[in-house]
Amino acid sequence: EVQLVESGGGMVQPGGSLRLSCAAAGFTFSSYDMSWVRQAPGKGPEWVSAINPGGGRTYYRDSLKGRFTISRDNAKNTVYLQMNNLQPEDTALYYCARVPESGGMDYWGKGTLVTVSA
Repeated sequence: EVQLVESGGGMVQPGGSLRLSCAAAGFTFSSYDMSWVRQAPGKGPEWVSAINPGGGRTYYRDSLKGRFTISRDNAKNTVYLQMNNLQPEDTALYYCARVPESGGMDYWGKGTLVTVSA
């Protein structure tokens, strides 16, 4: 059974940082692209970032480039999202998702909540 479990969310002041983790199980983690997606209160899901199986190629939403960094540790079956200089508009539920070869996202975690507030 595929499992994705996010952690690392919390409340932080504007300008602060958080590192999210997503622990994967039930599939060959090192064979899949992985993505992060967020959903702000009252809004639809928004793609944030993706990383290829080896970790050498990363992709970001244009508006987040320079503040967010995705990485992975295949030995630990974990993907990370380092978020710096957080702003109130980054407040959202952050999900990690598996990306199959056919594209899209086929499995999602339950999310971890990030709240940016003074």
